[in-house]
Amino acid sequence: AVLLLVLLLAVLGLFGWLYARSGGPYPDYAVDLVKPAPGAAVTPDPQFKVGVAMRDITPDLTQYDKFVDKNGNNKYEPAKGDYFEDTNGNGKLDAVWIAGFGNNRPAQGVHDPLWARAIAFENNGVRVVLVTVDSIGLFAEKIINIRKRLDPALNIDHLVVSCLHDHEAPDTMGIWSVGLERPFWRFDYGYMDLLQQSVADAAAEAVGNLRPAEAFMAETAVGPEGFMDDSRIPLVYDNVIRIARFVDPGTDNTIATMVNWGNHPETVGSRNPLLTSDFSHYWREGVEKGVAEPLGAPGVGGMCLYFQGQVGGLMTQLHTTVPHRNGVDKFREDSFEKAEALGDNLALATLRAIREGSRPMETATVAVAAKTFMVPVGNKLFSFAAFVGLVHPGWWKGHVRSEVNALRVGDLEILTIPGEIYPEICEGGVEAPEGRDFPIQPVEVPPLRAQMKGKTTMILGLANDELGYMVPKSQWDVKPPFAYGRDSDQYGEENSFGPDVPGAVHKASMEVLASLHKALGE
Repeated sequence: AVLLLVLLLAVLGLFGWLYARSGGPYPDYAVDLVKPAPGAAVTPDPQFKVGVAMRDITPDLTQYDKFVDKNGNNKYEPAKGDYFEDTNGNGKLDAVWIAGFGNNRPAQGVHDPLWARAIAFENNGVRVVLVTVDSIGLFAEKIINIRKRLDPALNIDHLVVSCLHDHEAPDTMGIWSVGLERPFWRFDYGYMDLLQQSVADAAAEAVGNLRPAEAFMAETAVGPEGFMDDSRIPLVYDNVIRIARFVDPGTDNTIATMVNWGNHPETVGSRNPLLTSDFSHYWREGVEKGVAEPLGAPGVGGMCLYFQGQVGGLMTQLHTTVPHRNGVDKFREDSFEKAEALGDNLALATLRAIREGSRPMETATVAVAAKTFMVPVGNKLFSFAAFVGLVHPGWWKGHVRSEVNALRVGDLEILTIPGEIYPEICEGGVEAPEGRDFPIQPVEVPPLRAQMKGKTTMILGLANDELGYMVPKSQWDVKPPFAYGRDSDQYGEENSFGPDVPGAVHKASMEVLASLHKALGE
C-alpha cells in the first residue's frame, strides 16, 4: 500500500510538473498593439529615419569537438569507424548540428559567416526594428526572450525577427539535435544564447544608427525557370522580388536595401558539411559590392537585408537547373557553384530593378499593428512536444500561441507570417481538388496580398515564430484516394502543425491588416 501510494504521488508529481511546464517560459505574454492609435492625428516628423546594424552569429567551431569522418559521408557514425577528439572530457561529441535536412550533420567548417541584420525605422513617434537572421527558424518563446533583452530606454515600439530558413545553419529549434547515432539530446543552449543576444544587440545598434533617409521602391519578376521549383501541386509561385532602398537624403549613398522573395536556402544540399547562408550570401554580396564580369554590374553599397518570403509548397531550387550569367554554364547538382550562380542572378535582377525601375517613396508614415493569437495543433507529435516543452514551448488545451504583425513604412506595407506559408494563400489559387481529406471549399480566402494597401508590399515568412508548412485545409491530403490523380500523398503535411493552422493564420492576418489600415484612416 505504501509503495502504491509512493507511485501514485510520483505519477501525480510528474503530471503536475508537466502541466506547469506546458505553459512555457512566458505563459502570460501577449501582444495587442496598434500604433499610432486609431483616430490619432498622424503628423510625420520633418525627416524619416533609418538605421542598420549587423552581428556575426557564426559559432566558433574551435570551441567544439572535432570529429574524424572516416568515409567522408559527412555523418557521425562510430559504428563505421568515426571518432572525435573529446576536448572537454565529457565522453560526448559536442558538435554544431546543421539543421534543415536529416539529422546527424555535424558542421566541419565555415564557408561564409552567418549574420543577424537589423533595420530600424522611425517617424511620427513610432519606432520599429526588423531583423533577418541566417537561421533555420526560431520559435515564439525565443522571440519573446530577445524582446525582453532590449533596454526599455531604446523606446522600440515593436521588434520583428524573421529567419531565412537556412538549411546550412545550426539547429535553433531542437529538431536536428537528436538521433540514435549520438546522445539523445544535444541541443546547443550556448549557441542559442549567443544568437539571441546578437539579435538584440543588432537591434539596439540599428536604433543608435538612426539617421535621416529617403526611400525608393522597386520590384522585378524572376523565373520561376532557373530560379525555383514548386514541388507540390498546385503550382503557385510568388516570383517577384520586392525591393526597398534607403539612401542619405539628396544623395545616391545607400544606407540599406531590403529584398523580399521566397525560396529555401538549400542549394548546396544535404551532404554539405559547411556552415553557409547559401545563395543568400551571394545575393547580398552582389547587391552591396557588385557582381563580377562577365555580364556583371556594380553594387549600390550599404547593407543588403534579405527577408524570407513564402517558402511553403515548397519553394526550392534543389531540382532546378540554374544558368550561369555567362550564358554557357548550367548547374543542376547541389554545389556552391550553383548557389553562387543563383545568388548572382538574383543580385543582377535586383540591381537592374533599382537602376531602371525605382520610384521615390511618396509618404513616410511609420505604423505597426501586432496581435497574439492561438493556433490549434492537429499534429499529435508536435502537440506532445509542445506540451512537454521540447518544441515550441507553450501549450494550452491543444493550442500554441503565435503572432502576426502588419507594418507600414511610407509606401511599403509589410505582413509577417509565423511559418512557411503556401503562396496560394497570399497570391490566390487555393484549390479544393477531388480526393482531398476534408470535403470543404477553400478556407484561406481572399488572398492576403490583395488585402494589403501599400504601393509596395512585402510578406515576411518565418517571422516571430515557425509553425511549419501551412497547407491550405482544402488541399490537405494524407489519406487515399489522393488528389490530382496521384498514387501517393505529397510532401508537406508531416512538417505542419496541422490542417487548421493556415486558417487561423489567415484570419489573424486579416484582422491585423484591418487594424493597421484603421489606424492610418484607410
